Amino acid sequence: MPYIPLDVNLPGITGILNYRPETALPIRQLTHILLRGDSSLTQGERELIATIVSYGNECKFCTAAHTAAADLLLGEKETADVVKRDLLNAPVSAKMKALLIIARAVQVSGKNVSSEMTSTAKSEGATDLEIHDTVLIAALFSLYNRLVDGLASVTPTDSAFYERLANILVDKGYLPSENRYAGLKA
Repeated sequence: MPYIPLDVNLPGITGILNYRPETALPIRQLTHILLRGDSSLTQGERELIATIVSYGNECKFCTAAHTAAADLLLGEKETADVVKRDLLNAPVSAKMKALLIIARAVQVSGKNVSSEMTSTAKSEGATDLEIHDTVLIAALFSLYNRLVDGLASVTPTDSAFYERLANILVDKGYLPSENRYAGLKA
């Protein structure tokens, strides 16, 4: 049961964003820029950052939602799963592993990011902008995770729900739109 009155038809972050649209808009805009805007990282790679942070924060809703989005964007279901369980053996580039290590550090505390981590990322080809965006995505998803869990938002257990949500996130991005979540209902 959520701690505040949230629309039960909009589980997870969807109901929280719907609860206070004036605070949701800038968060949605930032999320859209970071995950769907121009970047040298693919949308799938950026969803992997959201996934590993949400997994580390044990936020079941966000982990399931962004795993499903990463799977859809990557066109397969193995990579996100391995990234969560065994990053060092995940089928991603050395650069992406270095960025995901930075994201995991931020998920715990920004102070956990070290100069060695950023040097490794740079030696693997990461740009300053990619490092910046990785840290910002990790910080932003830590905020989302804390909102979802701190307000005890409803978390569906049906994987089909997250597949429907992933289709919305991939097709519409993160900005508000009319009837945005109409496709969530089974």
